[in-house]
Amino acid sequence: VQLVESGGGFVQAGGSLKLSCTTSQKIFVTNALAWYRQAPGKQRELVAIMDRDGRTKYADSVKGRLTISRDNAENTVYLQMNNLNPEDTAVYYCAAGTYIGAVRSMNYWGQGTQVTVSS
Repeated sequence: VQLVESGGGFVQAGGSLKLSCTTSQKIFVTNALAWYRQAPGKQRELVAIMDRDGRTKYADSVKGRLTISRDNAENTVYLQMNNLNPEDTAVYYCAAGTYIGAVRSMNYWGQGTQVTVSS
């Protein structure tokens, strides 16, 4: 496993969680890093992506609530999630690949971490 996620869990609506994903330096410095999520019965979707220069893209549904960031010293990418709602419930995956952000453009995937938001 080249991407290791942590930080998922159970939270009430309106609450916050912070996901972390640590990888090797080689993967960290040569790829854009992203968070995806997949809810039951739905396709995996891009939540947020950040390239090596710090450019970011977000899904419209999470803008203003979720923030992607990276710590270059720790080879770690984060997803700060605020004001969560039940529609955010999903398995969240860390990925590394190209800035296009399409699922097929990502070369490395983490194992996923469950986020559950209760109403």
